[in-house]
Amino acid sequence: MARILGIDYGTKKIGIAVTDPLQIIASPLDTVPTLSIFEFLENYLSQEDVEAMVVGEPMHIDGNPTAIEPQIIGFIRKIQKKYPDLNIYRQDERYSTVDAKQAILDSGAKKKKRRDKNLVDRVSAALILQAFMETNRNSQ
Repeated sequence: MARILGIDYGTKKIGIAVTDPLQIIASPLDTVPTLSIFEFLENYLSQEDVEAMVVGEPMHIDGNPTAIEPQIIGFIRKIQKKYPDLNIYRQDERYSTVDAKQAILDSGAKKKKRRDKNLVDRVSAALILQAFMETNRNSQ
């Protein structure tokens, strides 16, 4: 099996997570500046076998998309054009940042580490990816 990447898209930074090759566990991978994402992907995809990407779908509590959605759609279109064999999925990411902060707190991380926005972005991406995997396991 190939890996799946998880993406927590932001206008300044993108949190990235990845599954193990058996697609059992999602782990935080990296946080990269949004302007550098395609350089990162080119390097990563040349080294690893990746079959899919899960991009977080930010929504308001009422289910309507947030203001960043048009930028995410543009990002996905560029990914599809550059990597047509890569399957792209969306996953509701409501509360992922709150849940990421709580997971970091629960891990016993020191105060300085809990304030690390890059860590929060990576953990958010992992939570998005894990939610996607759990949803798909239950639907099979």
